[in-house]
Amino acid sequence: MRENRRSALSVLAGASALALSALTAPPALADDAAPAPVEVRLPAGVTIVEGVAPEPGAEVPFPVDGPEPSEAADATTSTRAAPPSTTCLGATSAYGARGCFQHNGDVVWAGDTKKDGMSAAVGVYTDYGRAEEVCVNKLGVNTWATCDKDYRETGNVRLRVLRYDGDTGKFYQPESWSGWIPVDGG
Repeated sequence: MRENRRSALSVLAGASALALSALTAPPALADDAAPAPVEVRLPAGVTIVEGVAPEPGAEVPFPVDGPEPSEAADATTSTRAAPPSTTCLGATSAYGARGCFQHNGDVVWAGDTKKDGMSAAVGVYTDYGRAEEVCVNKLGVNTWATCDKDYRETGNVRLRVLRYDGDTGKFYQPESWSGWIPVDGG
């Protein structure tokens, strides 16, 4: 009798563990679709800036529909010499969106990589207290949009890549953050 109770408790414990593991699934990766959009609340007062198409013939940071940018393109730590002016720093990706920062001209790039009715969004945060802004690419899938800003040259910026639904004005996960990027590229 005692052995039957132990068996029943073991089965019950195993079923509970299985149910718990099904509820705690890992987060979606950059190419995996989230099962349902999860809303992200941004701080009050965030300015939303609609990005514009780059000038014809402008060199885009990397193909929006290509493989993930290389680690070499991610400059989240300082280097002695500034990279070329067209280099896009802090390359960051999340499902459906890519972003980076071009230090020459303080240009934020937002790339839309998924045809899902949402737009790519790149939030920009500074280490010196400037109000947060979000560059939104409403140009459609497989496009880049740019937002030309003017940040303090002695400061750093940090990018937050996520999705934006223009119909509701809401932001959604999955999201990804870059490290701190020197505005002067150095």
